[in-house]
Amino acid sequence: MYIKSLIFVLAVFIFTGCSSRQYVYSGGSNSNKAQPSGEIKNSANMHRATMRPYTVLGKKYYPTEVSIGDSFSGIASWYGPNFHNKLTSNGEYYNMYDMTAAHKTLPMNTMLKVTSLENNKQIIVRINDRGPFVKSRIIDLSNAAAHRIDMVKKGTAPVRIEVIGFNGVIGVDSVEKSVVLGNYRVQIGAFRNKNGAYLYAKKYSVVNGRYHSKVVKGEKDGIALYRVFLTGFKSEGEARDFKSQDGVQGSFIVRE
Repeated sequence: MYIKSLIFVLAVFIFTGCSSRQYVYSGGSNSNKAQPSGEIKNSANMHRATMRPYTVLGKKYYPTEVSIGDSFSGIASWYGPNFHNKLTSNGEYYNMYDMTAAHKTLPMNTMLKVTSLENNKQIIVRINDRGPFVKSRIIDLSNAAAHRIDMVKKGTAPVRIEVIGFNGVIGVDSVEKSVVLGNYRVQIGAFRNKNGAYLYAKKYSVVNGRYHSKVVKGEKDGIALYRVFLTGFKSEGEARDFKSQDGVQGSFIVRE
């Protein structure tokens, strides 16, 4: 079923003339959990169903096991709004704000460090789709991931990809301080009363299954002020979409 969906998406790409196959590191609480790399050193026995050979446009692809430290170089492309909320090859729904990517043969949920060879910017992504089925292209990044390494306008960029973990778990030796993570939040309330702030935060403890409330104490005119934020937004665009579609009245975006 997933391959059929994949072929359909590929057909859309071919007939619309897009520059890349726009096909979820999802940013969840376990996405960057460090573990001793020896415990997750290879991808054996992971996602056997998605490791079967498959054929697209007459060419057969063979998903391959890899180990932490394996690296490859090639051209990256990205996919965006036209595929938002559509099924990926492993049955997830593509979210262009998540740090994910498509690869032709890497096991699903392989964690990769992607380095732009043009500006040395780095990101971490999780494989959850197949592609890109364009000659010379090695990986299709989500819209958010492409923004982080400044390749959206150009459409493609030379990159180096390195396997750093599996199933949302990153080897402790692979954690890089240079990796940029989400840094936006939405203020949904401000209270003079501490209890009122925490009661309000409890009401919005989890929103849309991904955003979480947080109370931050500050001061205004010499008086304590308790601000309530929703956190978990990976880009300003994602925060703006939330504010316009699901946002609490009077909310506004704050960059951390």
